Amino acid sequence: MAAVRRREQRGLLDRIAGLCEDEHVQLVLLSGDLLDSAASYYETQEILASAFSKISAEIFISPGNHDYYCPKSPYAYVKFPQNVHIFTSPLISCFNLPQLGCRVWGAGFNDQYSRPLLNGFSVPDGSMLDIMVLHGDTAGDAYNPIREAEIAKSGLDYLALGHIHTFSGFKQAGKTVYAYPGCPEGRGFDETGDKGVILGTVSKTGCDLGFIPTAGRIYKILTVDLTGAHDPAAAVSAALPQSTERDLARLILTGEFGGTLDLKAIRDAFSGRFFHLAVQDRTTPPRDIWQGIGDDTLRGIFLRNMKEKYDSAGEAAKSTVLLAVRYGLAALVNAEEYGA
Repeated sequence: MAAVRRREQRGLLDRIAGLCEDEHVQLVLLSGDLLDSAASYYETQEILASAFSKISAEIFISPGNHDYYCPKSPYAYVKFPQNVHIFTSPLISCFNLPQLGCRVWGAGFNDQYSRPLLNGFSVPDGSMLDIMVLHGDTAGDAYNPIREAEIAKSGLDYLALGHIHTFSGFKQAGKTVYAYPGCPEGRGFDETGDKGVILGTVSKTGCDLGFIPTAGRIYKILTVDLTGAHDPAAAVSAALPQSTERDLARLILTGEFGGTLDLKAIRDAFSGRFFHLAVQDRTTPPRDIWQGIGDDTLRGIFLRNMKEKYDSAGEAAKSTVLLAVRYGLAALVNAEEYGA
């Protein structure tokens, strides 16, 4: 499966190249961490250069903390097509594209960490369309910290950011629109959900941009509560979504369950519905929810009050009262879930 995933991830490059050509893209902005490190596979480097050769647009790369520019990095020795431009210095510079009436600004990491690169920058004049591609962190302090006030002062028309692996949505500071596209393909359970790229137009009158899904497979974390379940497999079957054959899923079983869980049997029963399935048991043994009702404690007072509500509630409302009891008991011991 790992070999299949590597082939699929490399094939992603060709899909993105095809998207660029189909949409007549003029600029491709790659905002860092395109590679994991300077020790990337030779095949990956070859396929990357090949994909770039299939794109007629100008390509701009801002190396990040994982693929920072140094004499040993692929950016220094791989022969990329002439349409590929790499920002090799932490000092902001620009490429002028008079045929498009724009300037593309950027900078690159030279180490795993970076000082603030955008601080103090502003475009010299507003005569051209000013776009920047930059790897940085709007919420951190180690990887080129970028603050909204700095973005607003930059005077840029659009800032293409990299570092965060989830699509950020489109934001604006001053006149500058900025966004993280996230990664185009998830590679683990820390990169769940839809992944893709940002596609659209940037002009002096504004940005018309959208998120385009590109992931061939999606990582999902699915939780099934087995509280009250007599048949775990039936409970799982009822809770699983449809059309998951291409997904990689982590199934987490939670709640109170008194029986014996055969995780292998559950995995075997449902693995055919996924490309890959892992199952984790986070259930807890059943507890008497009314235990301690007669105690002269805050817990006892709470339980007695709730038991009165439960006894007087109609059948439809009893489950709601029980849920309120569980939340209340969890709050009394500062736990996320009663019994956890």
